[in-house]
Amino acid sequence: MPTSPPLLISLAVTIAVIAIFPLMAGYIVLIERKVLADFQVRLGPMRVGPHGLLQPIADALKLLLKEDIIPTDADQGIFWFAPIISTFTALSAFSVLPLSNWLYVADVNVGILVILAMSSVGILGIILGGWSSNSHYPLLGALRSAAQLVSYEVALSFSLLSGLMVAGTLSMQGIIKAQQERHIWFIFENYCFMIVPFVVYIIAATAETNRAPFDLPEAESELVAGFHTEYSGFRWALYFLAEYANIFVVSSVAVTLFWGGWLRPFPSVAWLEIPLDMVFPALLFIGSGASCFVLVKKLKDPIQQKTLVGAAILCMLVGVPFLIPLVNAAIIGLFWFMFKVAVIVYIMIWFRGTFPRFRYDQLMDIGWKYMIPIGIGALVVNAILGMTK
Repeated sequence: MPTSPPLLISLAVTIAVIAIFPLMAGYIVLIERKVLADFQVRLGPMRVGPHGLLQPIADALKLLLKEDIIPTDADQGIFWFAPIISTFTALSAFSVLPLSNWLYVADVNVGILVILAMSSVGILGIILGGWSSNSHYPLLGALRSAAQLVSYEVALSFSLLSGLMVAGTLSMQGIIKAQQERHIWFIFENYCFMIVPFVVYIIAATAETNRAPFDLPEAESELVAGFHTEYSGFRWALYFLAEYANIFVVSSVAVTLFWGGWLRPFPSVAWLEIPLDMVFPALLFIGSGASCFVLVKKLKDPIQQKTLVGAAILCMLVGVPFLIPLVNAAIIGLFWFMFKVAVIVYIMIWFRGTFPRFRYDQLMDIGWKYMIPIGIGALVVNAILGMTK
């Protein structure tokens, strides 16, 4: 049966999500800009802080200080409330994410349905934002977003059904514990055929979050900026906070359903516990911090040098607790969950830097002619393979 953590833990996680995630979203944006720059043989943000390390702080201050404009003919009430809907629903989905074996807000027996419900309601923020602007381009972006949701929500649901059919539960923690009991991540279940619904899920989730190459609702080449053309300042920032929160949520669902959640690789192999649970995370953080010292010599500004040294030392200190057995036992689940989510987020950034934006007819063709049939086929085949065991 699903269980709930102590109230203090639930409150702490809730406050952490509200307080920390906006900062984390800013640094996801920085990482995305750096990765895309690397793809294109550029440097990316470099001016604010050492190697652009403080760029998210500058962006946040700029957005907070910008003038907040509401068009004269807009429906002011809905225009004001629309981005709040998107942000509220995106952050609400965090309530059932199993960040570790003990770190979560709630474990309900329909956890996956809570996330699907929040994502479905969240699209209303985009639709209302585009409609309330009383402008043609935002309205077209909102209509595109509605059609895109209908097209890819179906394929995404079929891919989730394949995983839930194997798990036998809708509880997010229950899905992970089912993989723990069977000593296998579900992506390798049914003779590795679960890779097919995983691929369908990633493509559909990319479209659901309006990410390139499916970013038609905000296509600047023909719609200026789509549904958020008339938004500025803090309200514009809320839409992008919601977008990156949704990216984190869909990545977390993929990790939970297919990649074992907070379980380490080969969780049933006892001799891998020390190398994977202690040595690997410690080396990752300590090595990353140590590598920053090489970059310090290239900086000419003493303040930037000290800032980078401080960031390097902080990164190395984060790796130390993983070498303490009692502390390691408490935080290792969170490490593996976040590490896997980071891999999925990187894949989505990779998509953006690799594929050109689809035309609208291509987007509809992919959704209805390919993703949905493949999702149905994968569901049927996985059902047959599951019965033959």
